Amino acid sequence: MGQTQGQSPEAIIRVDPLGMPWRTPDPFLFCVHHDDHYPAGNERFGPQASLAGRELGQDFGGRDGWNMYHGTVVPGFPQHPHRGFETVTVVRSGLLDHSDSLGAAARFGGGDVQWLTAGSGINHSEMFPLLKRDQPNPVELFQIWLNLPRENKLVAPHFSMLWNHVIPRHVAKDEAGRATEITVVAGRLGDVKAPPPPPKSWASREGSDVAIWTLKLEPGARWTLPAAARGTHRMLYFFKGSKLTVAGRAIPPSHSIELRADADVALENGADVTELLMLQGRPIGEPVVQYGPFVMNSRQEIQQAFADYQRTGFGGWPWPDPAPVHAPEEGRFARHADGHVERPA
Repeated sequence: MGQTQGQSPEAIIRVDPLGMPWRTPDPFLFCVHHDDHYPAGNERFGPQASLAGRELGQDFGGRDGWNMYHGTVVPGFPQHPHRGFETVTVVRSGLLDHSDSLGAAARFGGGDVQWLTAGSGINHSEMFPLLKRDQPNPVELFQIWLNLPRENKLVAPHFSMLWNHVIPRHVAKDEAGRATEITVVAGRLGDVKAPPPPPKSWASREGSDVAIWTLKLEPGARWTLPAAARGTHRMLYFFKGSKLTVAGRAIPPSHSIELRADADVALENGADVTELLMLQGRPIGEPVVQYGPFVMNSRQEIQQAFADYQRTGFGGWPWPDPAPVHAPEEGRFARHADGHVERPA
């Protein structure tokens, strides 16, 4: 039986189980999926539950379906530095409170995205305030690290907010009327174009072919992922669902699929709703030397990052504690380092 276009096994380069973190190709450095089923909150915006038995400060065990991570009262990630790359934080449910060494702050969630260029260095905290006292507080998010090219590794720190209502969604229906919804956080799908990334991002460069999409397929839905440019790297992450066929090959749940980007790829869903994350981009192709939160091009630059952080604190820490949360009555907002405040419509 002949193979049809988009169903050639050669379209798939590699399939791997999802680990922690997920395997990512250049220009991406890191991707993690947090999916925490937090209980109702207490008066301090932490979980209304006993924390006994947890390794507070390093709680990643998933006990009772949730983690405190590095938080000790409120779950999340207290003050920590970054240099040399970008974080793209896609908060699908729940809220995230951002505070940083430039005095900027934000609360976002429910489909919002923060795109932070760490550049020359920034301290920030990312906390998950559990504001609901009478019901659960689920939090689900992706954090994606996108590398910066050598010439932009020391640019001034900057973040952009991509509020849920400005992030485009495209709904494609197959011949049976079953829908696939594509949320375009970065890049474009036909005439559907994402909001612009920060100005010094690799994604802002012509020809970088960077795309960050989430795909949601109804039961039985079929959709063909269109080809991108030759030389681009492309990964699919099958993080929700029970059965999926990619390019004619059955893929187990909780697996990543590395694809040839220059081929159309047919997707066929099984009996349950399936969700995928796609990361795509033309590689930067430079040396990557990483030590924790610093990503540079050489060991000497990593040593310089440590020296600079010890000397300057990347701007210090203007907050009363290392894990600040914003007022409970505060809605979604972003206050930038220049004092400008924006809120979603």
